[in-house]
Amino acid sequence: MTSYSSKLFKEIMNAYYDNSFDEKIIELLSKSNVDKENMGKIISSLCGVDVDYSEDYVKDLKKAISNYSANHRVVTRVHNCCMECLSGEGDTSCQVSCPFNAIVADKNAKTVYIDEEKCRDCGSCVGACPSDNIMDRVEFIPIANILRENKTVIATVAPAIIGQFGKNVSINQLRAAIKKIGFSDMLEVAFFADMLTLREAIEFNKLVNNTEDFMISSCCCPVWVAMSKKIYGKLIKHVSPSVSPMIASGRAIKKINPDCKVVFIGPCVAKKAEAKEKDLLNDIDYVLTFTELKDIFEILNIHPEEMDEDTTHEYASREGRLYGHTGGVSTAVSEGIRISFPDKYPLLTTIQGNGVKECKQMLDDAQSGIIHGSFMEGMGCVGGCVGGPKIIIPKEEGRERLKEFAEGSEIRISFDSQPMHAFLQKLGGSTKTLTEIEETLNLFEREF
Repeated sequence: MTSYSSKLFKEIMNAYYDNSFDEKIIELLSKSNVDKENMGKIISSLCGVDVDYSEDYVKDLKKAISNYSANHRVVTRVHNCCMECLSGEGDTSCQVSCPFNAIVADKNAKTVYIDEEKCRDCGSCVGACPSDNIMDRVEFIPIANILRENKTVIATVAPAIIGQFGKNVSINQLRAAIKKIGFSDMLEVAFFADMLTLREAIEFNKLVNNTEDFMISSCCCPVWVAMSKKIYGKLIKHVSPSVSPMIASGRAIKKINPDCKVVFIGPCVAKKAEAKEKDLLNDIDYVLTFTELKDIFEILNIHPEEMDEDTTHEYASREGRLYGHTGGVSTAVSEGIRISFPDKYPLLTTIQGNGVKECKQMLDDAQSGIIHGSFMEGMGCVGGCVGGPKIIIPKEEGRERLKEFAEGSEIRISFDSQPMHAFLQKLGGSTKTLTEIEETLNLFEREF
């Protein structure tokens, strides 16, 4: 969030916890210099819902929060655009940032609008807009509502979280801080990435049988997957039919505890959209970003660096944690192929798209028949998740913190992870053979 939206979010959240929510919303809308329609859009976006201003706005807003539904768009334009950020080529900053050409300029009206047919809610425009005219919805107030009901709510965190809240803040201190908000527990998504490593290795074995074959990984990045689906549809037969580690975390946790809610916390706006895709709906209930979590910590006076560690046994591997930066998926899956399918290992050459520009070039080449590698990994953000739009620290520092964290892992290789194999047994029974593992891992399949 920008400084303005962050300040407003904190005001609304403080009022929510002080039981003065209604009064605060009325106050914000009653200021003499406020456009009520625009302010209504901003407030509803910061409350995670989609409510137009009306005479019954507060009542409608509270009803939408209580009956939260995932069927709304993530990215919304809250103000008309003055188009003062035009580049030399005549495009606005948000137009330049959009990988799907979904921002359309109306030069007569001197504004831009979002083409909802083309928009994939990736959030690139949110960070690019210098005037705070485009926002993504913040889903914490609906989460706070269910936390008050003492329901089981599990937070799953992206590997890139390490270092975001202080160089020396440990994963166990973060677990303690997140539980202090009211979450029942916190789990690393890296643990579920370990399971996807197995599945991606199995898919490579199926899809790559000679030097002409190649596989496009569907792990991690929703922008990469959306590009593959919407722009490069002819390549879809080469895309691995696997969900992302985020979705895998929700499916696995809910398989064991169907009544719980799962909240993903990461650096990415596009993850909010991914959680709302029709074939993935209800796997993840809510998504928060690192910057939103930072604001929540500040509102609730929670200081991760001061928390006692909430320790648990080591369960995520070095490989799973490396998923948080570009090249991490390739590293993990390469090792999986080497161990489980040694006859296919000579066919393996990995290539990565680091940022939207490189991803587009790689997919352009593949669609033209120019294949640079048999395993293609794409990350929409430069640097991977450590370079996401909602990071707190610079991506270079985030990558270093993540590498240190991963290299300090007790479990080195996902295939050797006893905690993972024990968890897979809970999900589907025996995992003594690759066939049995594959059957269990079908839980993490999707159709494109």
